[in-house]
Amino acid sequence: MAAENPVESVQEEATCPVCLEYFTEPVTLECGHNFCRACISQCWEGSDTAASCPQCRETVQQRNLRPNRQLANIVELVKQLSLQAAKGAGGDGVCERHQEALKLFCEEDQTPICVICRESRAHRAHRVVPIQEAAQEYKERIQAHLKTLREEREKLLGLKATGEGNSREYLQLQQFLEEQERLLLAQLEKLDKEIVRIQNENVSKLSEQISYLSELIRELEGKCQKPASEFLQDVRTTLSRCEKGKFQQPEEISPELEELVSGFCQKTMVLMEILGKFKDTLPSELERKRGGSFGAHREVNVTLDPDTAHPNLVLSEDRKSVRWGDTRQRLPNNPERFDTALCVLGCEGFTSGRHCWEVEVGGRRDWAVGVARESVRRKGRIRYHPDGGIWAVERHWLGQFQALTYCVTPLPLSRTPSRIRVCLDCDRGQVTFIDAGDEAPIFTFPPDSDFGGRIRPWFFVGPGSRLCLCP
Repeated sequence: MAAENPVESVQEEATCPVCLEYFTEPVTLECGHNFCRACISQCWEGSDTAASCPQCRETVQQRNLRPNRQLANIVELVKQLSLQAAKGAGGDGVCERHQEALKLFCEEDQTPICVICRESRAHRAHRVVPIQEAAQEYKERIQAHLKTLREEREKLLGLKATGEGNSREYLQLQQFLEEQERLLLAQLEKLDKEIVRIQNENVSKLSEQISYLSELIRELEGKCQKPASEFLQDVRTTLSRCEKGKFQQPEEISPELEELVSGFCQKTMVLMEILGKFKDTLPSELERKRGGSFGAHREVNVTLDPDTAHPNLVLSEDRKSVRWGDTRQRLPNNPERFDTALCVLGCEGFTSGRHCWEVEVGGRRDWAVGVARESVRRKGRIRYHPDGGIWAVERHWLGQFQALTYCVTPLPLSRTPSRIRVCLDCDRGQVTFIDAGDEAPIFTFPPDSDFGGRIRPWFFVGPGSRLCLCP
């Protein structure tokens, strides 16, 4: 029967029947069959009996391996023709070893191969698909990753734009404050000079009056020691001098100085008002370092929702603490209950404003605290990161503290927190965790434009752990 493809027929003739690859140093046996020198030598290695042809099994009396130079030349021509044919067909490349078009893809080795590679020992047992089919499959997977990466880039671009806008406002305010600082310093210098001048004038006047009064006192004391006839002489003049010598208190502040002080205080009040408005619109540097001001968040009395608790979690009567129990409770499998993850939600939910609460974690391990969307998955396996609707920090059962981000972020804390404050800012889409013991920041999730609905307190309690909500 005629071959379907003449090129493939020629390639088969140029292929060694032992290694199924193009001939290398082809030799001819007495029966007329051709093999690679290394392949036939390996077949006969260690045989004490008469040698035979691996293809027709004809006995070869003498191991006379005659080099077939014509076949070697033909093999080289076939390789070149295959290469040209592959290039002319616009293929995906050529096998470097066999000079064949790369038409297949080995899924185990994750590499394109040719039809000769497919029959070789290296790939014979592997799962192989057409290269175009594999390319389409991997393109779809790459496109899915590209979508996620583009979304992450858009989020980062948004954060960058917000940060740049905030920086511009900070710089404008800084320039304004620096200008006002220069004006106020100039007024302070003028005020200081005026105060020194008034003080010097008052001291000079007081010194003159003290000297005059001291002299008058000495004179009057001497006059009082004289006889009555001499004392009463010119007594009217003496009394007149006493009345003129009465002390007059110097002026403490001039109208100019009072006006200067008034203007200084007025400008200071204006600056304080501006700073107050600025603080309401942008976080201060202290808030940024500490993850937000605790005083700006409303303290919430959180209680646990028993309808959401996993059957292995035991809640206290006042619903302020939860512990892991080794016995699974017989509870109704309602839609709100977590059935696989050892989780429980708080009863309270938030859609706006800033709120905070504290959780006592003690020195235990295998727990997590944070917030979750109302729509967080309750059944089966859940994703412990923001894409799964959870913003939390945990202490792994191995003892490591980490934030449950997309790739889990280790937290190198200087001390082990015994009480954690969870700060939720619904308007900014931000969650912050603080060590309530020393007010040290633990971790802050970057602001998100939209939490995606109602947010509730969330807790994970592993084997042997216990969490308590602080009053």
